[in-house]
Amino acid sequence: QAGEAAGQSLGIPQAPGAVKLRRCGYCLVKQPMRARHCQLCQHCVRRYDHHCPWIENCVGERNHPLFIAYLGVQLVVLLWGGHVAWSGLDFQQSWEWLQHNIFLLMSFLLIVIFTTVVLLLLVCHLYLISCNTTTWEFMSHHRISYLRHSQLENPFDQGIILNLWRFFC
Repeated sequence: QAGEAAGQSLGIPQAPGAVKLRRCGYCLVKQPMRARHCQLCQHCVRRYDHHCPWIENCVGERNHPLFIAYLGVQLVVLLWGGHVAWSGLDFQQSWEWLQHNIFLLMSFLLIVIFTTVVLLLLVCHLYLISCNTTTWEFMSHHRISYLRHSQLENPFDQGIILNLWRFFC
């Protein structure tokens, strides 16, 4: 009951009458909306987003802002590393130059690939945050009962500004 009161005070839509709150088949606890049992961690996570192999943990209600900060810091470090690798390259068109700089050149190319991946992840998550949806809800909306039976496309969306404010503040 305390969780329901907290959900109502935040302006989060409650489960419609047709949607029953379900009991987790593994933990046997009553799951609130947006919660999911993670098969890898073996526990239920409130406002489950995804299980991240990079941090070996679930991203959910309590650590999602920290995950966004992690991606931001990782992007800054990769950009700095790319700058350092690029500044170390002194381009000359000779076989001897390539033999001496192949490690630095390969490092730069690897940093560019990782930077692209991290940037895409960060942009994707910022988009989902601005819509007040999770990765799990975005990918599996057709299987989630409270989204499948909802007349709204996303019943949790409260506008970009309010979504970002509630997430970051």
